[in-house]
Amino acid sequence: MKSLPIIVITGYSGSGKSTALAAFEDAGFYCVDNLPVALLPKFLELPLESESELCGLAFVMDMRDRRFPAAYGPSFDSLRAKGYTLQILFLEAEESVLVQRYSETRRHHPLAKGKSLVHGIREEAQQLASLKGTADRVIDTSDYSVHTLKSAVLEIAEKYRKQSGLQIHVQSFGFKHGVPPEADLVMDVRFLDNPHFVEELRPLDGENERVRAFVLERKETRIFLGKYLDLLDYLIPLYEKEGKSYLTIAIGCTGGRHRSVAVARTVYEHIDNPNRRIDISHRDIRL
Repeated sequence: MKSLPIIVITGYSGSGKSTALAAFEDAGFYCVDNLPVALLPKFLELPLESESELCGLAFVMDMRDRRFPAAYGPSFDSLRAKGYTLQILFLEAEESVLVQRYSETRRHHPLAKGKSLVHGIREEAQQLASLKGTADRVIDTSDYSVHTLKSAVLEIAEKYRKQSGLQIHVQSFGFKHGVPPEADLVMDVRFLDNPHFVEELRPLDGENERVRAFVLERKETRIFLGKYLDLLDYLIPLYEKEGKSYLTIAIGCTGGRHRSVAVARTVYEHIDNPNRRIDISHRDIRL
């Protein structure tokens, strides 16, 4: 999970933290409300099945966890020292606005038990003053509606989403088994000579070196790959600039075992680098 940004949403009760969390969830973040700060390191050790599809993690932490003011500093510092990217989004609002919001919702302030609402609001502001001073972003939501706050937070989430990078998936397939519905770019390589009609190559697949040589060493293949890889080199940075999260490049031949596999592997090797998230699969190689 160290590759994923971690956003801690905190601040005053009634300032809109739940709305902010919903905006991050809409932007593709894994979200948890009211997570005790002591459980954060343990949570980050858990495997998430959809981790490769996530843009980041967002947690609401606030005064519902009474140990939060004293524990957040050591906990956050320890995670940063371990290589996690952690950002703090602090929401606040004017005292009169918070009073009005609590009056409208009739909810109880976490620090106002047995005391007045105003006392609870001021006590919370005092306990969170230090955290506010270290926050990466502070938003005063006094003049925000639910919709404007969500829009503002979505803009923040979008920046993190773009920073997480484009996830590229290269996939080979056979047209006789159908075009992958998730494909963004589809290339038909059935114009290349087919190893299926070479008796000693037929039982093999496109990951075999003999099949790869048969497909890739032909003049028409070299010319095609030169043009196609140039096109991908031009398109991929544009998709990244646009903020696209996922790009599936599908390479198809008749059965999905020979030509498409060899070409897909070549495409994968060409665009793979440490700064990109990329994987490859051969959907029909065993059919």
